[in-house]
Amino acid sequence: MDFVSDRLFDGRPFRILTVLDCHTREALATCARTNFRAYQIAEKLDRLVALRGKPASIRVDNGPEFAGRMLDQWVDLNKVELDFSRPGKPTDNAFIEAFNARLRSERLNASWFLSMADARVRIDAWREDDNHHRPHTSLGNLTPAAFADQLKKARELT
Repeated sequence: MDFVSDRLFDGRPFRILTVLDCHTREALATCARTNFRAYQIAEKLDRLVALRGKPASIRVDNGPEFAGRMLDQWVDLNKVELDFSRPGKPTDNAFIEAFNARLRSERLNASWFLSMADARVRIDAWREDDNHHRPHTSLGNLTPAAFADQLKKARELT
């Protein structure tokens, strides 16, 4: 999990919570809001767990949104390890840093968002395109969604 910041056409700032499955390279969430509270991050994680199951660990940076009591309670309750990257070491979270760089160059720098609703729709459409139409060489030239589907089928066989 990480955050990316941007601005609407009129200069109002907003942030995007990005959640990436580091194994399948799927972008699980790109949640745009003007501000984030810890409980909103916990709610998003609850929705993702309901859809995908619990991860063994979640890697985050050292931002204040990830260092609060609410997230500590969530990981304790869900028996998930919270793995903080070292300050000044973006390579600790390289997959999400690469994803965020693509998000910035292909969607954020190329767009003027007229409203938060506009930003949410266009950012989520980009995420869906990235998951379903962009093959990754690290995944054997499969898209992240196809790779995840292949893993799911393999698990069902065992």
